[in-house]
Amino acid sequence: MEKLRKIRTTCRSCHGGCGVFATVSEGKVVKVEGDPESPISHGTLCSKGLAITQLAYHPDRVIYPLKKIGGKLSGKWERISWDEALDTITEKFKTIIAEYGPESIVVGQGTGRDYESHLYRFANLLGTPNVLTAGHMCYVSRVAATLITAGTLPIGDYEGGPKLMVLWGCNPQWTNPDEYKGEGFWRAYKKGAQLICIDPRKGFVADKADLWLQIRPGTDAALSLGFNQVIIEEELYDKEFVENYVNGWEAWKERVKEYPPEKVQEITWIEKDLIRKAARMYGTIKPALIHWGVPTEQNNNCANYTRATTALMGITGNLDVPGGNVLFVNPPTRTVAEFGRHRDLSKEQRDKRLGGKDFPLGARVAFINPKKAWDAILTGHPYPLKAGILGGTNPVVTRANAREVYEALRQIEFLAVIDFFQTPTTELADLFLPAGTWLEQNHVADNWKRHGFVLARQKCVEIGEAWQDHKIWMELGKKMGQEWWSTVEDALDWLLEPSGLNWEQFKEKGYLQGERVYRKYRQRGFSTPTKKLEIYSTILKEWGYDPLPKYDEVAESPVSKPEVAKEFPYIFNPGLRTPTFFHAANRNIPWLREIRPDPIVEIHPDTARKHEIEEGQWVYISSPRGRIKQRAKLNKHIDPRVIVAEHGWWFPEIKTPDHGWDISNANILTDNAYETLDPAIGSTNLRVCLCNISPCPA
Repeated sequence: MEKLRKIRTTCRSCHGGCGVFATVSEGKVVKVEGDPESPISHGTLCSKGLAITQLAYHPDRVIYPLKKIGGKLSGKWERISWDEALDTITEKFKTIIAEYGPESIVVGQGTGRDYESHLYRFANLLGTPNVLTAGHMCYVSRVAATLITAGTLPIGDYEGGPKLMVLWGCNPQWTNPDEYKGEGFWRAYKKGAQLICIDPRKGFVADKADLWLQIRPGTDAALSLGFNQVIIEEELYDKEFVENYVNGWEAWKERVKEYPPEKVQEITWIEKDLIRKAARMYGTIKPALIHWGVPTEQNNNCANYTRATTALMGITGNLDVPGGNVLFVNPPTRTVAEFGRHRDLSKEQRDKRLGGKDFPLGARVAFINPKKAWDAILTGHPYPLKAGILGGTNPVVTRANAREVYEALRQIEFLAVIDFFQTPTTELADLFLPAGTWLEQNHVADNWKRHGFVLARQKCVEIGEAWQDHKIWMELGKKMGQEWWSTVEDALDWLLEPSGLNWEQFKEKGYLQGERVYRKYRQRGFSTPTKKLEIYSTILKEWGYDPLPKYDEVAESPVSKPEVAKEFPYIFNPGLRTPTFFHAANRNIPWLREIRPDPIVEIHPDTARKHEIEEGQWVYISSPRGRIKQRAKLNKHIDPRVIVAEHGWWFPEIKTPDHGWDISNANILTDNAYETLDPAIGSTNLRVCLCNISPCPA
């Protein structure tokens, strides 16, 4: 009998980074537990990480390449070899490139499994500018907006001893998003840091907060501008920083005069005295950090909010200081951009990027808005998308206007997918490539994040014929004649080269951390055209946009669409998070589904009473785009005018090819019309539209 082995690795069941010990017996992982020496998670592990063995060894997991025989919707899946799968894709892609050009192939991912560097290398060497990610509405959009403002993304420094924490539309205890882990927030809270929570719903964080600001969904940019106005009016700003390191100060002072607390109260539904109190706390308690979440990005004010809030950090002296929001230094490894060969995509091909001229800030960080892809498939304009390869994504469930997404993927000429399970999206594909879980990969993890760390993710097992995503992109790239390394580990050696380590040495070390230096702007300024914090953006001005942050009313709200609101009087906020699911993932994992068996819609008791809806009852939710149903949970801690629902729902237990994708899918109700998007980035307005509710018949 094989001796038990403990392998130190790094989780990726959500956004990753948590240290793990995986116990292996007879070639199988039998247990995972937190690594107390992890610099990221300090031994903690969430429910999603703990359930990885149920995912990896799930009886429905696809662990061999498959080919669809007999048509997209009516065909049957047949097992094939990796050689046949890669040769089929290669032949199809080469034919399309010869006839239509490489831009007619779309390469895409969802939240990703730490393979952005490899996916972009494949796409750039292929010659397609059309990379479809979640970045237009999640994380990369905040990177894009802060790149032109501060030179990089400011990260809340929980380790640095904050005296005040502003949690703005996020719940780190449940979501562990991006650079952050709930454990870091909780330790800072337990040490006595004060807490402001900005959220439409009173959950765990708001319940612990010194101040809870119950904001109208989608109005975050107005609140940020209001904070700026109070801090400037009351001269709570850092005069030395403003005088030496801000571009556009006088113009900014004039702009924020348009957003006094009285006006911001009307927009946000937050009482003006509470706005003043919160702004004063942030302006006077030092150091203070702001930790914002994706709700601030998933509306038409994404860039405006992000830039106004970065301005807040700067003018209060909380930018790049211990316990504030820090511009962390990356470890000495090659960057995702360098590995991804972004410079190899010619200007001619970059100019063909779908929506590049419409959303230049999005194009600057090399992604496209998904509606541009669906339009190109369905209409052929400005040119047709003929084929695609999508990894780790389920856009039929996770992207706005889901019926349009479904129709586009049904009609695309050729589609290959990379995933663990059959989903409503993979069922529309021609080829299925089985991906390895994080237990089945070697990688320099977290190398896309901006918290200053990279971490060793070590392969623990191999399951079936599944390949880690990095290998899939590499081997397909080599089939296409691209320049790659012989093995995944050879590529990691090159990635690590600047550190003086190779993969074998790095995995023994466990992690690398960039140099911790603060107030770097004093020596070298900011990485912007003026070398200052560009509250007044020279880049946006050059593109013809307003160079200063502002607030635009949400595209579909009681204010902007009063006629629509007569039939759909409630604000639909479909962003309710749970500790069990990662967007559309994990609905088939027994431990996790047992915790949350049904999709939940939260309704204020007064609103429920008005519609004769009771606790636990199935409820119809409708919008101008369609109707779904979820199970009612009454919550007195939301506004009676707001309906809070869960997204990401499909039903793996429904074995028909559609897997019930249109029963409870919140994105049946959301919109992706161009007039609803952020005008610079293309962020989708996922969090705010209008809806109505009614009880389902018994």
